[in-house]
Amino acid sequence: MEATPENKPTPVNLAQHTYFNLAGHNSGTTILNHTAQIFANHITPVDETLIPTGEIKPVAKTPFDFTTEKRIGASINEIGLGYDHNYVLDSGEEKLGLKRAVKLKDPVSSRVLNLWTDAPGMQFYTGNYVSGVVGKGGAVYGKHSGVCLETQGFPDSVNKENFPSVVVQTGGKYRHRMVYEFSVE
Repeated sequence: MEATPENKPTPVNLAQHTYFNLAGHNSGTTILNHTAQIFANHITPVDETLIPTGEIKPVAKTPFDFTTEKRIGASINEIGLGYDHNYVLDSGEEKLGLKRAVKLKDPVSSRVLNLWTDAPGMQFYTGNYVSGVVGKGGAVYGKHSGVCLETQGFPDSVNKENFPSVVVQTGGKYRHRMVYEFSVE
C-alpha cells in the first residue's frame, strides 16, 4: 500500500481487513480451533471504547499470549467478546526486509498462512460482531467465522506520543508492505 500527501503532513495508517478461515469460507466452522502464533511480546491495551490507552504491556501469562502456537479459542472467553487488539510486532524473524507477524493454521485442513510485514503492529480481530452476513455462494457467516490480521501502525498513534508516528511529511511517501504465504503442513 502506498500514499503520498499532497501539500501538508498527513496521518496515514492503512490496513487490510480481509477475513480468513483456513477451513474454507463455507466450512460452517469458526476460527476458534485455528491455532495462531503471533510474533509479539506486547500489546497496546484498550479502554472500554476499544481505543488504545497509550500503554504497551507484555502478553506473557495473559490471555493475549500467542508467543507460542495456541488455539484461538483457548482463552478468548477471558477477554469478553473476543480479540480486537493491536500486537506490537517485536519478536519475529525477518526476511527480505519484512518481519514475520503471525502464523495461522487450521488443524483439520492443515492449511497455513504466514504473514510478513514492515508495519510495527498487527490488529488481531476475531470477527466478534459478525452476525448473519451472507457471503460467497450464499454462505452465512456468524461470530468468529473469520479472523482479520491487520498489519498497520498502532491505532490512535496521532494521539499517543510514545507510539511510532503515522504522520507522513510533505514530499514523503507512506509505504506498507505485507506478504501472505499459504502452505500445507
